[in-house]
Amino acid sequence: MLDPQRLRNNLEEIQKSLDKKGFTMDISKIEEHEIQRKEIQVETQDLQAKRNKLSKEIGQVKKEGGNAQSLLDQVAGIGDLLKSRELHLSNIQDEIHKIFINIPNAPHQSVPHGKTEADNQEIKKWGELTELNFQAKDHIDLGESSGLLDFETAGMITGSRFVVMKGALAQLHRALIQFMLDIHTREHGYTELNVPYIVNSESLFGTGQLPKFEEDLFKIPRYKTIHDENQKPLEDEISQSSQQEDNYYLIPTAEVPVTNLVRNKIIAADELPLKYVCHTPCFRSEAGSYGKDSRGMIRQHQFEKVELVQMVRPEHSYEALEELTSHAESILKRLELPYRRVNLCGGEMGFSAAKTYDIEVWLPGQGKYREISSCSNFEDFQARRMLARWRNPEIDKPELLHTLNGSGLAVGRTLIAIMENYQTEEGKIRIPEALQAYFNGKSIIG
Repeated sequence: MLDPQRLRNNLEEIQKSLDKKGFTMDISKIEEHEIQRKEIQVETQDLQAKRNKLSKEIGQVKKEGGNAQSLLDQVAGIGDLLKSRELHLSNIQDEIHKIFINIPNAPHQSVPHGKTEADNQEIKKWGELTELNFQAKDHIDLGESSGLLDFETAGMITGSRFVVMKGALAQLHRALIQFMLDIHTREHGYTELNVPYIVNSESLFGTGQLPKFEEDLFKIPRYKTIHDENQKPLEDEISQSSQQEDNYYLIPTAEVPVTNLVRNKIIAADELPLKYVCHTPCFRSEAGSYGKDSRGMIRQHQFEKVELVQMVRPEHSYEALEELTSHAESILKRLELPYRRVNLCGGEMGFSAAKTYDIEVWLPGQGKYREISSCSNFEDFQARRMLARWRNPEIDKPELLHTLNGSGLAVGRTLIAIMENYQTEEGKIRIPEALQAYFNGKSIIG
């Protein structure tokens, strides 16, 4: 979240920045709550001071052998009033907090204005667009015609937006994961992690998914069975015989568990930067995307990513953003997949991001670039929610970290890009040279 003190003192300035994201704060409501907060704080402080003064007088009267009952009655009355005012103050502070945690991060000054992807700023392109001397097929036709992708059976097993991969295509998917992890650990200096795929609400709050985006998540309520006097489970339906104890969620991205490694911690300066790479499945409800990319593997409820996460000193975070983005791009270069980098406009950016680069890979079957990675600098937005800090040796005090992450890469979309860019007229898929070692030198599948 944004710095509450900065918000209170610079509402108009921050609103101007948030205009880029199309977000409007209710400034009058914030100011109204702030006036009430200040008034009640002053009143509370005055009551505390009056009670302290009376308490001293009571001590003096008793010391002198006098009757202090009237003073004791006054102190009791002030105590009751103080409890009432403190409760009111707590309620107002809670209301202010609810408003503040739903305000998105302010965009960096280099973020372009705009509302849609048409307003994104192209930074660079790499590679020549794949030219095929036959009509390009998309990954759906390629996968289904070869029997290596099965959407129908996945739909029967679970529902829409799932897929079964078979044989050499499943092997190619697995090889991509290993290839990405190998490059990022051996050459880019990331430490590999294996993390839980289920997280609690505090973790999702820390990275900014909760409370605003709960509908985008898969929630897993955890239940505790109610027992009878003889400690035997009741035989009613679960909804009647159990009580909810905790709420867990499937992770929407490895960003959540990995970034939360530093929640409530103070990291020593000589440990920075922290650089982690992690492969996980990701689970998203795709709320609000009804009818969008409903065919194929572009937008699924379950997919896999290799995620890059960095925690750095604040003065290094934009340098780290360039580095992290180049690490993600290096995978595409090694696979010889044409791509471009774009600087997202404010209207296209995520809630927690201060700046985001999207990497878009060329898909001949669709005849356009599609996102394969988003690389973002969150500055101290997530760190403030997580209380993630580092100790600045120059002042020997803890300060908030800056956090960054990006896909390095989305595995399913990389698979799609290989299928469409490396397809043959016969409907087979050539294996990129960089991956052939994972296939014992095999060069084609399908």
